[in-house]
Amino acid sequence: MTISRRDVFKMGIAAGTALSIPSVLRAQTAAIDGRTVRMVMDDLRIFDPILSTDNITYDHGLAIYDTLFAIDSKLVAQPQMVGKWSVSEDKKTYTFELRDGLSFHDGSPVTAGDCVASIRRWGQAASGGQLIMSRAKDVSKKDAKTFTIVLNEPLGLLIDILASPGGLYLPIMREKDANRPATEQVTSNIGSGPFKFNETLAKPGASFTYDRNESYVPRNEPPDGFGGGKIVKVDRAVWEHIADEQTAVAALQAGEFDFLYAPPADLYPVIESDPNLELTLLNKAGDVNFVRMNFLHKPFDNVNARRAMLHLVDQEAFSRIMAPDPKYGHTATSIFGNDTLYSNDENTGWYKKGGDPEKARQLFQEAGYAGEKVVILQPTDWAQAGNASQLLATSLRKIGVNAELRPMAWAELAASRANKGTIENGGWNIFISNYPNYSLSDPISTGFLLANGDKAWYGWPKEDQYEALRAKWADIDTLAERKALAREMQRVWWDFVGSVLLCQTVRPNAHRKTLNGLMKVPVPYVPMWNMQKV
Repeated sequence: MTISRRDVFKMGIAAGTALSIPSVLRAQTAAIDGRTVRMVMDDLRIFDPILSTDNITYDHGLAIYDTLFAIDSKLVAQPQMVGKWSVSEDKKTYTFELRDGLSFHDGSPVTAGDCVASIRRWGQAASGGQLIMSRAKDVSKKDAKTFTIVLNEPLGLLIDILASPGGLYLPIMREKDANRPATEQVTSNIGSGPFKFNETLAKPGASFTYDRNESYVPRNEPPDGFGGGKIVKVDRAVWEHIADEQTAVAALQAGEFDFLYAPPADLYPVIESDPNLELTLLNKAGDVNFVRMNFLHKPFDNVNARRAMLHLVDQEAFSRIMAPDPKYGHTATSIFGNDTLYSNDENTGWYKKGGDPEKARQLFQEAGYAGEKVVILQPTDWAQAGNASQLLATSLRKIGVNAELRPMAWAELAASRANKGTIENGGWNIFISNYPNYSLSDPISTGFLLANGDKAWYGWPKEDQYEALRAKWADIDTLAERKALAREMQRVWWDFVGSVLLCQTVRPNAHRKTLNGLMKVPVPYVPMWNMQKV
C-alpha cells in the first residue's frame, strides 16, 4: 500500500497535528484577539510598488498607499483620492481636485505636489504611465489641492490608465519620496492608505505588521472592488511567511492563523473537509501561467527556438500539475486571456493536445541549438510553479536540450530575473510566472504584453511590428475596432512568440470561517479593508 502525503497529513490532523507545530511558530503566534488578523502571506522583499509586479508587493502597496482612481467590481474607473475632476472641451487638459481629509502617516497633508511627483515617477516605469508622459505637455500643481495633466493630443484612456491595477499601479507617495528615480527603491513605507506599516515590529523574512490608520478618512460609498470606502474593521494585520505548506495549513487548522494566501492544491480536500475552514475564490478570473524566455541570449534569441517551446508544451499536463482539480485549471491559447473582451483564436494552429515534441526537436535544430545549457529558474516556495519547472526541464531533456534547474525562493527569483547577463554571469533562460487573467485585457498597462526590448518586462522581447500595432490601442474608440486590433496583435505575437502559455488556473485562498468581509477583486491581490473577525 502506498501512503500519500495527503494521507499522512490527514492522519496527523486526526492525531492532533497542531501539537507538532514548531515551537518557534507557536511562540510567535500568541492568543489572537478579535481585532487582530494573522495571515500567512508570501515573503515580502520588495516594498516599492514601482519596482515590482509581485503580488505581495502589490498587497503591501494597497495597505499603505492610496490611489487617485480605482476600478470597481464592474471594472469601471472610480475616483478614490480625487474629489472631483474635469476635462477641457478639446480633451487635452485634465484638472483634478483632491478630496478633503487626506494625510500621510507622518501627519503631513497630501498635496497636489505629492500627486504630481508620484505621477512623474510612475510615468518613468509603468507602461501606461510612459504613454501618458509621452503625450503630456505638462503635469503640474495648480494649488495645494489641485493639479493638471495637459496633453499634446487627446488620450481617451487616461482615467482608465490612472486606475488600472495591471502592471505597475500608481501609488501616491510623499513628494520627497516620489522625487527619487524610479529605479531607486523608496524605503520609508509612509503612505496615506488605510493601514500603517509598523517598522518597530518588522521582522524581514519572518513577519510584518500593519496597524489601522486611525486618521484615514474613507470615501462615503460602499466598498466595491478596489473602489469605494476603504473601511478598516480590525486594529492590526500580521503577515507571516511560512515556507512549509503543510505547516501553514496545520497552523490555520489549529487557529494560529486566520488566513492562508496560497494553500497547496493537493490539500484543498483537507481544507474543505474541516468545518472551521473555507476555500474562497476572491479572484474568480484567476491567472494565466506562462513560460518566459530570455530574448537576449542563446538559444531563445532565435525565433525557431521560441517556436519550439510552443509545440513542446503539453497544456493538459501542466494544468494537471498546477491545478490537480480540473475545476481550477483550463487551457489557454489567447494572449488576451480566457473569457476577456479581447480573447480570440487568431494564429493558434500551434496548439495540439499533448503537444508535439518531435516538431519542437526539429525547430531547435533549425535554430542551430548546439547543446548550450538552458537554465530554468525554479521557485521552491511556490509548489505549482516549482513542479511545472520540473516538468518543463524533463520535457526539454527528452528532446535533447541541456536543461538545468536553478532552485531558489520566489523572492530571490524575483530579483534574479532582472539580471540581463549571460548564464556564466548569473543570467537565465527561462522562468515560469503568471499574470492576472483580467490584466491581459489591457495591453497598455500590462508589462507581459509589451515587446519593446529593454523597456519590456523580464525576458525583454522585441518586435517592432507588434509594438506598432499596440501603439494604436489607446486611440481606438470602439469595442469592435479593439477586438479586430487584438486579433492582429495576437497573430504577430504567435509569430515571434513573446511568451508561451501553460494554462489558466484559479487559486482559492483559505481562511477560518470567523474571518469575513474579504474583498473580491479581479486580480490575485488581498485588500485588507472591510475584513473582520466574528
